[in-house]
Amino acid sequence: MYDTVIIGAGMSGLAAGIRLAYFDQKVCIVERHTTIGGLNSFYRLRGRSYDVGLHALTNYTPKGTKKGPLARLLRQLRIGWDEFALVPQIGSTIAFPDVTLSFKNDFEYFRQQVNEAFPHERDNFERLFQALVDYDDLDYTTADRSAREVVGEYLNDPYLIEMLFLPLMYYGSARENDMDFAQFCIMFRSIFCEGFARPFQGVRLILKKLSQKYRSLGGELKLRTGVSKLAIDNGRVKRVVLDDGSEILAKRVLSSAGWVETLRMCDDLPAPSRRQAGQVSFVETISSLDRMPQDFNHDQTIVFFNDSSKFHYEKPDGLVDLRSGVICSPNNYQYDEPLKEGVMRVTCLANFDRWADLPEEEYRLAKLEWYDRINGSAIRFVPDYRSYVVETDTFTPTTIQRFTWHDNGAVYGAPQKRYDGTTHLRNLFVCGTDQGFMGIVGAITSGISMANWHCLR
Repeated sequence: MYDTVIIGAGMSGLAAGIRLAYFDQKVCIVERHTTIGGLNSFYRLRGRSYDVGLHALTNYTPKGTKKGPLARLLRQLRIGWDEFALVPQIGSTIAFPDVTLSFKNDFEYFRQQVNEAFPHERDNFERLFQALVDYDDLDYTTADRSAREVVGEYLNDPYLIEMLFLPLMYYGSARENDMDFAQFCIMFRSIFCEGFARPFQGVRLILKKLSQKYRSLGGELKLRTGVSKLAIDNGRVKRVVLDDGSEILAKRVLSSAGWVETLRMCDDLPAPSRRQAGQVSFVETISSLDRMPQDFNHDQTIVFFNDSSKFHYEKPDGLVDLRSGVICSPNNYQYDEPLKEGVMRVTCLANFDRWADLPEEEYRLAKLEWYDRINGSAIRFVPDYRSYVVETDTFTPTTIQRFTWHDNGAVYGAPQKRYDGTTHLRNLFVCGTDQGFMGIVGAITSGISMANWHCLR
């Protein structure tokens, strides 16, 4: 009998396991996949290591900072600041036709950029900023209100509104063409007020530190161990039934599998429809280069681009939407030494159903075709790097589903979040993406928070 069984060995599940193990709970994390990490994982292909999810760790603040999400989670997990070896970004941009906003890990710099590009919105932007700073993350009464509706009460210029939403949606919205206002506040602060950082070794270092800490505290981790069913009796989970038919007993269950995916495991409910899951998914190309991006005059860490005055954040009709995207160079952080080779990653919105319906041979050819088209779209906003490419890979919405088990390859889960983490069962709770905190820091914070609220009281 375990005190807590945690479903999923992503950032959230590992963080929850560490927190509970500190208080001498007997904890077991079960993971269907062959490795840890979930959305923020990595793989090796032809001798190279590739990050799946990590472009940047948001919420970065310098060493010694006492406040903020990053400082709090390190204290909760009792992990030293230097263990994550975080290095800040050089600088990033939001690129629209005729207007570019630059930002770095300094909100005053971004404020100046906005004021110079949109001087008529100076006072309105300050009013919006103050509202975001004052927003109470624990006030769930207005958490799911439309962010576009709220922001529209402060700002008048639709161009500025679209430019603000582009990076926040790409890095944290499960809703098409909108966000929960709570998500908007969290993502605005994490990206513009705090900023981006990355470990030199990428996501592997963070996962290694979390898994080592969890195991050192006596936590159990079972890979290749999927959950087929949660057996319910009298409003409680009585047994966790695994894919091989064996069972685990636990006083409570904390699931990071996703809201729809967790409810599907419950044998007291009809299986929820895939339509209840999120629709937002991505395709990403990864290009390894024979030189560093700065060698061809590209020094931006991340470029968020959109080729018209209106930003469309929705499931496209075709395989990929080339109108907008994210261009990330993992090289362009303030490392003491350079990475071994240059890398350019380009992410665009994609249609899971279209990719999933392709026969194997057509799928393979589609990846080759869309690699070319996606990178052809990207070079409208960065120097042309295509002649420097020595190796490529592309992952699609079906890859995301394989790593996360999310319906529709939904990167950010279901549109409706469960901010308090509760379900219809007294001892079943959710953490991670569908609880509502996004990004690596958000996922870790979610695991800690849900463990504190529901498993340690």
